[in-house]
Amino acid sequence: MRLEIIAAAALIDNADRIVLTQRPQGKPLAGLWEFPGGKLEAGETPPTALVRELHEELGIDILPASATPLGFFSRIQGQRHVLFLLFLCRSWRGALRPCEKQAMQWVPRRELGLWAMPPGNAPLVRALQALPGPSQHALAPFAH
Repeated sequence: MRLEIIAAAALIDNADRIVLTQRPQGKPLAGLWEFPGGKLEAGETPPTALVRELHEELGIDILPASATPLGFFSRIQGQRHVLFLLFLCRSWRGALRPCEKQAMQWVPRRELGLWAMPPGNAPLVRALQALPGPSQHALAPFAH
């Protein structure tokens, strides 16, 4: 069985919203909404894969240290063992834009559970909803 590691981000803005992207037609789980990110490539760590994926998918730059591990899920899909790692990120540089022509939506954190997402995301959504509200954390600007 092949292990596939996926690093994804819960990008949270000042209005306590999280960005979701929609899986395109022709891909597995097409039409479902997901946290942006993707598979680790050879030699990558989860944070460096996340930096690359967010730049490729959304045109933004993050510092690896700005991505805080939040949770994970693991599941078997055919001949693959998928390990999905979710990182929390509240600071980035650039304006988010769907570079791969995928649909993108900012979703209020409290409404995440209303969106059709891939299997396994439910505990991650609950973890996000249990985080302190926007008045209880400070957003740090992206710095070099």
